[in-house]
Amino acid sequence: MRYRDRRDAGQRLAERLLDYRDRPDVVVLGLPRGGVVVADEVARRLHAPLDVFVVRKLGAPGQEELAMGAIASGGVRVLNPTVVELLGIPPAVIEEVTERERRELERRERLYRGARPPVPVEGRTVILVDDGIATGATMRAAVAALRKLNPARIVVAAPAAAPQACEALAADADEVVCGFTPEPFYSVGLWYDDFSQNSDEEIRELLERAACDRRTSAESG
Repeated sequence: MRYRDRRDAGQRLAERLLDYRDRPDVVVLGLPRGGVVVADEVARRLHAPLDVFVVRKLGAPGQEELAMGAIASGGVRVLNPTVVELLGIPPAVIEEVTERERRELERRERLYRGARPPVPVEGRTVILVDDGIATGATMRAAVAALRKLNPARIVVAAPAAAPQACEALAADADEVVCGFTPEPFYSVGLWYDDFSQNSDEEIRELLERAACDRRTSAESG
């Protein structure tokens, strides 16, 4: 099973989330960059507002694709103790990587959202979407940060996920919806025909359109 691209993945993922369609308490948040594109399709199908939730992976020194943890909005950091211990990463290095990624997280929040306030999530059901889940560290950080905002319910959703990550996230989220969980998983990009990177500009424009659609809908309603 493979997806043509992130749009195709979002449309197919939305089919598994139809129980949340037309519910006024639902909001869809996408993890940048690729997760926002998937989330856009989900939000459209569910007739729910879309917003971004910025999370940054903490790459292991010399092996940046390997996550030793992640940070998210709200000052939350989640570390992967197995990776940290296995590679013997000292605390000073972890702090250095964290500070670098925190600056990038803040830059992206300003870039993507501009002056717009976040879509309110307190007391609402939040569907948190990414384009895939490999280790689960990034999604765990996002869930932990969202808990501080007091949503009523957190639903993690992704088109493809490593089986172990999908199972582990069940302890953090209220519900986990994974399109499919191949074993072995290898990497997220393997399950897409087109996994080309989305630009910051693309994500900013997508979110601006979604915000404009919300305003138009509110005015007409």
